[in-house]
Amino acid sequence: MKKAEKTYNIPVEATLEVIGGKWKTVILCHLTHGPMRTSELKKAMPAITQKMLTQQLRELEEDGVINRIVYNQVPPKVVYELNEFGWTLKPVLDQLCTWGEEYIKKGQAIKK
Repeated sequence: MKKAEKTYNIPVEATLEVIGGKWKTVILCHLTHGPMRTSELKKAMPAITQKMLTQQLRELEEDGVINRIVYNQVPPKVVYELNEFGWTLKPVLDQLCTWGEEYIKKGQAIKK
């Protein structure tokens, strides 16, 4: 984990450093449904660029929450999955989804 030596004022800073930003949480939510290839993630998130997807996956791997599995075949097959430590984020991700659902409902109720 590359950020272990950094000092944080409160723990949420560390959490947001790992899962913060527009795409990391979305990637992690998709991976809670099982391992996925890069192309599957890209299809599930059409607004993300290939460059950004690759960068976010690398950062999540460096932070120790996902595994990158390369299968020795032609053409090469690469799969991403949550590792054991990554699975500890599932309750947090579930809570974010629940909150988002309520926010969407509230927004639709206000627009009516």
